[in-house]
Amino acid sequence: MKKIFLLLTLGLFMASVGNEVAAQQKKPRIGIAGIYVENSVFMPNKQELIGVPISMPDYLNPDSVMGQAAEWIPTLRGVGNGRGPITKESYDAFVEKTLELIKANMPYDAFWFYNHGACSVEGVDDPEGDFMEKVRGVIGNDVLVTTTTDLHGNASLKVALYTDLITTFRKAPHDDMRESNRRGVANMLERLESGKGRPAYKAWVAVPILLSGEWTSTRAEPAKSLYAMIPEVESQPGVTDVGIWIGYVWGDNQRNSAVVMVVGDDKEQVGAGAKKLAQKFWDVRKQFTLEAPGYSLDKCLDLAIASKKKPFFISDMGDNPGGGGSGEVTWTLARVLQRPELQSPKGKSLLYCSIPGDEMVEQARKVGVGGHAEAYVGAMTDSAHQGPILLSGEVVYVSPAEDEQQAGKQGSRRRNNIAIIKTGSVYVVVGTSSPTPNLKDTGIDPSKMDIVMVKQGYLVNQWYNMQKDWVMAFTRGSVDQDFQKLPYKNIIRPMYPLDPDMADPELNVIFVPSAKYLYGR
Repeated sequence: MKKIFLLLTLGLFMASVGNEVAAQQKKPRIGIAGIYVENSVFMPNKQELIGVPISMPDYLNPDSVMGQAAEWIPTLRGVGNGRGPITKESYDAFVEKTLELIKANMPYDAFWFYNHGACSVEGVDDPEGDFMEKVRGVIGNDVLVTTTTDLHGNASLKVALYTDLITTFRKAPHDDMRESNRRGVANMLERLESGKGRPAYKAWVAVPILLSGEWTSTRAEPAKSLYAMIPEVESQPGVTDVGIWIGYVWGDNQRNSAVVMVVGDDKEQVGAGAKKLAQKFWDVRKQFTLEAPGYSLDKCLDLAIASKKKPFFISDMGDNPGGGGSGEVTWTLARVLQRPELQSPKGKSLLYCSIPGDEMVEQARKVGVGGHAEAYVGAMTDSAHQGPILLSGEVVYVSPAEDEQQAGKQGSRRRNNIAIIKTGSVYVVVGTSSPTPNLKDTGIDPSKMDIVMVKQGYLVNQWYNMQKDWVMAFTRGSVDQDFQKLPYKNIIRPMYPLDPDMADPELNVIFVPSAKYLYGR
């Protein structure tokens, strides 16, 4: 009897092991690639697209539930190496190298395009759509594809065609970046595991509105209420995912426009949801405004200097690197340093974040903290509005030299290799274009400053939660908020607010076919 029991136990164990092995063998193979660049075309300099290994998000860790649900095969993600439009040569090189890696790891059951959506490449109308088309040409149209993007990206018809599932952020600032990307991946896994495959319907509606994130923050109306409608549409039977794309205002192609997309299996619900959101978007177009009051730079400085609230924040909107600006425009800083109220050490303290200037960092190291340093900063390549500034002042802080090599690999925009120079009552963070430089252990506490000026539009939460008052300055740069001045040539007109009196559009719901049926088979 005991022998029979042992044999039964062994049989069950072997069956369990066999099932486990079979389950392992049946894990879907999922490839990953993407382009994650947001860059203004209204910039004089150019940059290269660099393919970097994809860093897997925490929710796909090998020991996580989602991580164990599939065999994940990351390839490359294209990122910028500077500012301005991407060169065609570097884009082509990235695509070629990534396609080689994708081919080497075939076949795939599904694919994730880990994109931003606002990449501009010289001579390429729709870089993300073009890249997705080329990848589809390799992996085939039977593979289930999901795409995740920034809401300030472009959901073009080509992107809609070559994806089966799509999702985008629903908050600006992007507090839900991780949540949104995870949702896109989770939807893909659910469709694989359930056997449902690609949703039957993708409704796409172009909304002829082109605004920046500064005018459409979801912390403020009407964007707050507009995006709050998404869960209601998403909860309808037969609806899988819902997205509203603001679009990228500093691009200049036919795809640059707001878009609504709804995907799911119920044609009526998918179409009705897309139409409802698109119509609401259009209806509230004239209500969009800056989240904080917007004025000329001089008026913003007048208000800040006169204010008793501290820290008083000023957004240097025209050169926001987070929105596609170069981060090296000196136009604003030059005018700040000319203010007589700030030229005395006893004036109101103003922290300026930030301006590139490797030469100044080197000089600061030579003279040390407390010494006097002088060097040119900013406008190394983007000097369209103002040339480099000869900055002269006391070294308040300089990062250790050993940080330079490691930080330099990340590009000047994220560099921790900084110096803080005090001139008059102005503290200038030099060596980076980041509006949120790491000031830990520098001796500078932004919350104790009278005024903080950052190269941002709407403030990220780090600054938003600190500010006691806040205004937004109309400053010069490649992400200028005066859209009427931008030299558009290729966007589809009419477009609000460039054509404020345009007639109401039809807001046609287009049901985009699956890439599988692109050629009728």
